[in-house]
Amino acid sequence: MDRSALVARLRGALGEDAVFDGAADLLTYEYDMGFDSHPPDLVVLPRTTAQVQAAVRLAGEAGIPIVPRGAGTGLCGGAVPVRGGLVISLIRMNRILEVDLPNRRALVEPGVINLELSERTLPAGYYYAPDPASQKISSIGGNVATNAGGPHTLAYGSTTNHILGLEVVLPDGSIINTGGAETPGYDLTGLITGSEGTLGIVTRIWVRLLRAPESVRTALAAFPTIDDASNAVSAVIGHGIVPAAMEMIDALFCRAIEAAFHVGLPADAGAVLLTEVEGPEAGLEEQLRTIAAVCREHGATQVRLAASAAERAALWAARKGAAGAMCRLAPNYYLQDGVVPRTRLPAAMRRVEEVSAWSGLQIANVFHAGDGNLHPAILFDRRYPDQIERALKAGDEILKTCIELGGAISGEHGIGFEKKEQMTYAFAPADLAAMAGLRAAFDPRAQFNPDKLLPAAAQCVEIQDIRREAGAPKDWF
Repeated sequence: MDRSALVARLRGALGEDAVFDGAADLLTYEYDMGFDSHPPDLVVLPRTTAQVQAAVRLAGEAGIPIVPRGAGTGLCGGAVPVRGGLVISLIRMNRILEVDLPNRRALVEPGVINLELSERTLPAGYYYAPDPASQKISSIGGNVATNAGGPHTLAYGSTTNHILGLEVVLPDGSIINTGGAETPGYDLTGLITGSEGTLGIVTRIWVRLLRAPESVRTALAAFPTIDDASNAVSAVIGHGIVPAAMEMIDALFCRAIEAAFHVGLPADAGAVLLTEVEGPEAGLEEQLRTIAAVCREHGATQVRLAASAAERAALWAARKGAAGAMCRLAPNYYLQDGVVPRTRLPAAMRRVEEVSAWSGLQIANVFHAGDGNLHPAILFDRRYPDQIERALKAGDEILKTCIELGGAISGEHGIGFEKKEQMTYAFAPADLAAMAGLRAAFDPRAQFNPDKLLPAAAQCVEIQDIRREAGAPKDWF
């Protein structure tokens, strides 16, 4: 099928306003918030599961790659069509289909923006817990693709802990439903969550809703150094207190955030720790007193409680707007997403300082300290190729450090295109071949989101043979 014939058939199946093939229209879909960009050949914006099926089947007939896309807020090139092909953007599938409060769940389409679901349910006393910093603009479908986390992952877990079931369009255009929490058999819901569009396209999502806490308190503690703040994090949890969130912001990030948001972050602090506790009113004050005492024992120069809901909201708006504030420090930044055990945070931060020194690039740090999820922002100017090269090397070294310290190369952003080769730092060839075999079972032609998640080394001879027999082009693996 040639391109013009494919465009005509897609328009016949999805409608004239759902298919884009002009250069100017395609420009929007050649990048996400990561490093790389590449134009697609075509883009479709379906409104129904049936339209997704039609697009998948037609692309299959044409023999071109398929790249699912949410809101485009990913940070690792996961939605970038590095081999061209058809981008299937799900952002028009944005309906909240059902809110079932007695059973504490909701049914949504993948294009629903994360925060909109909680805004819908909070008046009734319920909310959706996963809260990535991008929750005002990222879609729930995209959050499912990367298994997104957020500040409150410490207490409530990441996206996978809140997904009850999925409707998924497979690479052959068929549909599966992965069932609810008590469904026997293989955990297909858990398998699809975090698979980054390589196994299927999620078209409906059953999510878990939580009862809104009776009371919430947020405290800000300033420390002379990151080491002091990191040690305080472990000590608080060592006292048997698991806060809803523990976020750390270093001095460089503090200056940028304060200049943008004016929330009273201390200018002389080496690090700031934002801690939130929630639950029944009884007992929260005691928890806060314990947290404050522990922070002071570990060198905190001040501990401040948000005096009102408005002040608490302002502090969190500043924290979640941290990435945007980086433009005050450099034209570009490369945001990493490694994980280390909480107790290894001081060692990780010392290594980040060393990487900054030898790369000659500033690195600002903001991270989910409670669960050890680091987000070093490597500052550079992409107009200078040598700075791009140094930024990429610095990011690679930080990921190696995370593995050496017993952690992982992603906590919530996923792997995408940019970190797929670093998967070899964490997994043996046999591990990667097993993942590749599983992927081939779903997608033997390697048509869904090729070049994502798994490194080239994972495409062992046996998997290549399976894909050749299924008709996958040789250069797809």
